[in-house]
Amino acid sequence: MRAPADGYTLLVIGTTAAINATLFEKLNYNFIRDIAPVASIIRVPHVMQVNPSLPVTTVPEFIAYAKANPGKISMGSGGNGSPAHVIGEHFKMMTGVNLVHVPYRGGAPVLTDLIGGQIQVAFIDMAGSIEYIRAGKLRALAVTTATRSEALPDIPTIGDFVPGFEASQWVGLGAPKNTRSEIIGKLNTEINAGLVDPKLKARFADLGSMVLPGSAADFGKLIADDTEKWGKVIKFSGAKPE
Repeated sequence: MRAPADGYTLLVIGTTAAINATLFEKLNYNFIRDIAPVASIIRVPHVMQVNPSLPVTTVPEFIAYAKANPGKISMGSGGNGSPAHVIGEHFKMMTGVNLVHVPYRGGAPVLTDLIGGQIQVAFIDMAGSIEYIRAGKLRALAVTTATRSEALPDIPTIGDFVPGFEASQWVGLGAPKNTRSEIIGKLNTEINAGLVDPKLKARFADLGSMVLPGSAADFGKLIADDTEKWGKVIKFSGAKPE
């Protein structure tokens, strides 16, 4: 925030910036006020996945099973306020199911315990879990984005069963708030030119991500919209930082 606004110091920003605005009661900055959006780069789907021993194969079956067994299904995440946590809470809010949140210190132990059956469901980013899904160690029920993922084209979206559901992570670049518009415009143009490169798109797809081109204004709207959305979810869940 206090770096020279000359276009040479940029900040890699992600969904946590939108989550933290509500998760933390006091921050010494206001993200939307203090950081100028430059360009979005990728969108990262999460996957609603369960241990294969759970007797469900679809989202409707999961919802029915969870409602028949309230408070008996454990949902793991990488910690309070992590993207996997708030996406799971968003699912709970929109479906009315009662899942017990189990926060871990990072995503790796979530995968370990989900595979081991200590927890039953998690909303894990695709890059971290796609190989386990392909190997049959985890069962993917749905992706969290509005559209299907090229990496798992046979897996439906949660929105196919829960109208209006969309949740994902994004990554982009920001700059100090007073960076001149022509500098931001130049950076945005070059980043978007890079995002159409077939090799780059293919590499991101291999990692379970999709490129997210757009204007600086588009990115600013995404940040603002997600800040509002995750604010409602945080308040619904009562999540507090660890």
